[in-house]
Amino acid sequence: MQPLKLTDTTLRDGHQSLWATRMRTEDMLPILEKLDEVGYHSLEVWGGATFDVCMRYLGEDPWERLRILRQRIKKTKLQMLLRGQSLVGYQHYPDDVVKAFIRKAVDNGIDIIRIFDALNDLRNMEVPIEAAKQAGAHAQGTVVYTISPVHTLEHYVDTALHLEQMGVDSICIKDMAGLLSPHVAYELVSLLKQKVRVPIQLHSHYVGGLAVGAYLEAAKAGVDVVDTASVPLAFGSSQPPVETVVRALQGTPYDTGLNLAQLFEIAQYFDELRKELGFERGVTRISDMQVFEHQVPGGMISNLVSQLKEQKALHRLGEVLAEIPRVRAELGYPPLVTPTSQIVGTQAVLNVLTGQRYKLVPGEVKAYVKGAYGKPPAPIDENIRRLIIGDEPVCEKRPADCLAPMLEKARQEIEAYITSEEDLLSYCLFPQVAKKFFEDRKAGRLTGNDNGARNQVKQQGGQTKMELKEIQELIKSLNQSGFSEFNLETDGLKLQIKRTSQAATAPAGPEVAGMEETKKPLEKQDSNASRKHHVLKAPMVGTFYRAPAPDAEPFVEVGSLVTKGQTVCIIEAMKLMNEIEADIAGRIVEIKVENGQPVEYGQELFVIAEE
Repeated sequence: MQPLKLTDTTLRDGHQSLWATRMRTEDMLPILEKLDEVGYHSLEVWGGATFDVCMRYLGEDPWERLRILRQRIKKTKLQMLLRGQSLVGYQHYPDDVVKAFIRKAVDNGIDIIRIFDALNDLRNMEVPIEAAKQAGAHAQGTVVYTISPVHTLEHYVDTALHLEQMGVDSICIKDMAGLLSPHVAYELVSLLKQKVRVPIQLHSHYVGGLAVGAYLEAAKAGVDVVDTASVPLAFGSSQPPVETVVRALQGTPYDTGLNLAQLFEIAQYFDELRKELGFERGVTRISDMQVFEHQVPGGMISNLVSQLKEQKALHRLGEVLAEIPRVRAELGYPPLVTPTSQIVGTQAVLNVLTGQRYKLVPGEVKAYVKGAYGKPPAPIDENIRRLIIGDEPVCEKRPADCLAPMLEKARQEIEAYITSEEDLLSYCLFPQVAKKFFEDRKAGRLTGNDNGARNQVKQQGGQTKMELKEIQELIKSLNQSGFSEFNLETDGLKLQIKRTSQAATAPAGPEVAGMEETKKPLEKQDSNASRKHHVLKAPMVGTFYRAPAPDAEPFVEVGSLVTKGQTVCIIEAMKLMNEIEADIAGRIVEIKVENGQPVEYGQELFVIAEE
């Protein structure tokens, strides 16, 4: 028996789970020295969604954030979350990008890299683990925990044993949905401590309320480290509060030895920040308590609520939550963690909203069924497989083996914009977002497109008040976002702002040559007069892109002939780039949406004249 060590997740998973990853670097700076003095095993500060959000919404360079944190935090190890071959993105990347990214992450200050694969497909962790070891980092292999007929204790122990053979320095049990019950936590940790020699860490989310009990039982079983967050960013879909865990173990053989007074001083800072930014505390809702049935993590529920609200279908959330387990079973029981949570969730939403299951299938779902993300834990339902991809072949190899090297090609595409190797890697991972970020940086307009929306709510004399100028700024922020409606209701204030897609001012999207001219209808309408015109509508809310990358040619132009099933655009939604296909064969006679513009569910995208 030994004292339990703690990792603090406040600066990464805490605000990703509760604040939509909107904590800025400037928000972190005043408290870093005190966090460094606590005596944590590590501070999780990077990876996950923070990389994308820094550039997309906050106008920050994620690499610069890491360098600043490393300069200020001198005693405590810095940790990041890495999605295996997907790094911090939502698709698999070639090995050259994976190796270069991990090397630069370590060069810029990361000590511990937690590496997971959404499917527990060990092939997708081989290169990241090897790269982390070569870069001198602590490589933590991860066992993703979920509940299904194929996810047994034997499966988890076998996965851990293979990870140890691959050379990991420690193993993490990643319970992203808070499903791990106390008695199973004790049993699983006990088995792992018997079978493997490396340290064991447990990561859980509060969600349905089991996590604190699971941590205490895991401590009895010999777990080495658990993840917690400062109380203002704990509970709900985040981690258990560090203060509770520390107090619960005082006077036991597992006593953490951390100073509660010091922890409450840190909590006070984050609570004041929470009030200033207008975020709520983590709470457990009825839908969270139902996690034991639908297994949907809290953060994923938030995304679903946002999607359904924008599609004016929030009343159908119950149907979607009921559909998700069904889709998950048909797709081979993937654990619901990024990116498979988005894949399953998006398909479930479309099944419910269209009224016909698998009538619309996003490109990412097709890619998953084709094996582009790895081997599912169980076989995919054969009828569903045929419905989605027909007789198309399924990749049986490690997915990255099918990917060509990317770095040099990307360098040629973006050389005029980048100033470092880190910039090049940002572009490889998020080409659309990174190019716009580089353009804004060069033009000196890096303010972040949620600027203002984050800071509109201020407490004045116990009442929430807003000046006219603040409301005007909020309207401006709404127009620059992908949302169609904003609602705020607190003591003394009720505010509702809506906009229609026609009246919206679209944010500047990736530039593609010739788009302004090609959007207009064909001038010679007479030749199409006798043809039946068909309108292709958006099957989801998201951001419309006409090309696969900023410098790529558009999928189609006005006048292009298309076949049924041909990709005509991309809609980015729920963190996925969804390829939208023509549902009939014909000729494009009108493109009704600007590149980079947010689109609503059912909004008209293309007019196609049937051939």
